Order: sequence, then C-alpha cells, then structure tokens
Amino acid sequence: MKRREFFRTSFGAGIAAGAALSLGGYDKLWAAAPGNAKYDMIAIMGGNPDAMFDLAIQELGGMETFVKKGQKVLVKPNIGWDVVPDLAANTNPLLVKRIIEHCFKAGAKEVYVFDHTCDNWVNTYKNSGIEKVAKAAGAKMVPGNSENYYQQISIPGGVKLKSAKVHEILLDTDVFINVPILKDHNSTRMTASLKNTMGIVWDRGYWHSNNLHQCIADYALFERKPALNVIDCYNVMVKHGPQGVSKEDVVQMKSQILTTDWVAGDTAAAKMLGVDPQKIDYIPIAHKMGIGNMNLDNLNIKRIKM
Repeated sequence: MKRREFFRTSFGAGIAAGAALSLGGYDKLWAAAPGNAKYDMIAIMGGNPDAMFDLAIQELGGMETFVKKGQKVLVKPNIGWDVVPDLAANTNPLLVKRIIEHCFKAGAKEVYVFDHTCDNWVNTYKNSGIEKVAKAAGAKMVPGNSENYYQQISIPGGVKLKSAKVHEILLDTDVFINVPILKDHNSTRMTASLKNTMGIVWDRGYWHSNNLHQCIADYALFERKPALNVIDCYNVMVKHGPQGVSKEDVVQMKSQILTTDWVAGDTAAAKMLGVDPQKIDYIPIAHKMGIGNMNLDNLNIKRIKM
C-alpha cells in the first residue's frame, strides 16, 4: 500500500464523520523548504523515533543548543495513562530515552522525568515503558501524585488562570524539554505541546471548569517555558483519546516535530491530525495572546523524509 493511500484509507475508516483528514494540508506541511541554516521548526518523517530525533536535533544545532554543561534538565513526556506503548496514549519510550541520552551527551548534570498522571502513577510509569528506558538512560523518575510536590506560582496576564500549583521539579531545573504525544482528545479535540502542561500542575479540575482552552493558553504565559518542544507523531491515536481503546484507534505516521514555538508546533500537529488549527480553540487564543505563531507560512521549516 502506498503511503498516501495508507493515510487516506486509515483516516477515512477511523475518524468520526465530519473530521476527515486534509491531505492537502498534510502534503503542504511536508513540502520542500528553502535550505537556510536557521529553522523555526524541524518536521521529520519516515524513521524510528530515536533515529528521527538524532537527525532532527542535529538540524537545530544539537542538544548543546538547549542544554549546557552542568545543567539540570526536566524532560516532560505524556505518561498519563496505564496503557502499553502500542496504544499511543503516552509518549513513545524510544523517543524519551534518546532525548535523555542527548541531554547527558550535551553535559547535563541530572535529568528528571515526571508527569502528574491520570491513572495510578506507579502502574503508569511502569506500563508506559517510560520508567524503564528513562532509568536505563540515567534519568531519575519523579512522582507527581501528592500535592506536597507542588508550589504556588502566579501567571501575570492570565485571563482565566491567574495562578497555579506547579511541580517543584519544574522550578528546580534549568531546562524544560516538553515531549508530548499527538493524539485525539475528547475535551479539546487534540492534545500536543500546550496541553501537555496540564501534567505539570496539581489542580486540573479548575482548568476544566473555567474555560479549558483559555486556561491552556494562560498557563503558557508562565515564565518557565520549554526550551524545546518535541512532538511525538510516530503512532497517533486518531479517535477515543486521550486514553484509547485498542490498536484500531492508532495510525502509524512515523513523524516528529521539533520547535521552540509550541503554538507553531501544535498548529503543525493539528494539520497532521487532519484538523483545522483554528478549531482547536487554544491555538488561535495563544496566537492572539502573543505566545507563539500559528502562521506556518511565515516560518522557516526544515522538512526531512528519511
């Protein structure tokens, strides 16, 4: 089966009525880009998660661009669900491991990994496959299951979210690398970079009851922003998100997006999911608030097919 046919038939069968994949948008995302030295985004496809990251981070100048010798690093995947890796509810373990390895290669003193999980954190860390690979790579897994781990911070300029309790590890590290997985979500239609921050805060219930999309954008005003966003689009859950039901919910896209602009990253991710970014409310809200740029045509994007 040809790749174009694979995407067309998989999404045609898998996505609910009215949410068809825009192949025109997908092709545009992967179209040829000018060969300039500096890029706002790397969009790569066709390899394994670790190999894609190796090549993509090189195009951004290497991990040394983001992590300096002796720094403490927080790598924040999505580890929210007690689900095996094949169901794509959590970030791909191979990607998480490779990012950690690059951090240490760049001279990181310590690397920490955590998420405020939705399911039991012990089971989720284990069954996601992330705990095993993170420890093998030398990182430390940090629990996020107690309010005692969270500290109150203010969010100047927030419309709905003016303060939040964030995990102390975010405040105690020098570099924050955001590693979400792209997938369908029943509350926001899509989750990726911006929404992954809900795993950093304690009281997610407040967000859900006070304009979730605005709260997602508001949180992005907080000064501790990601130095790098790495969106895992290898296996993508296209329905029944965020937890998923079976492998029938998953399409293998073998792709990855790296960017320092999480609004741009989520815009590109929405296009990959076949959704108009304007309909993911927190994306245009964040754009209008000046948090990032959703106009991909104005960005210098390096596209790579392996």
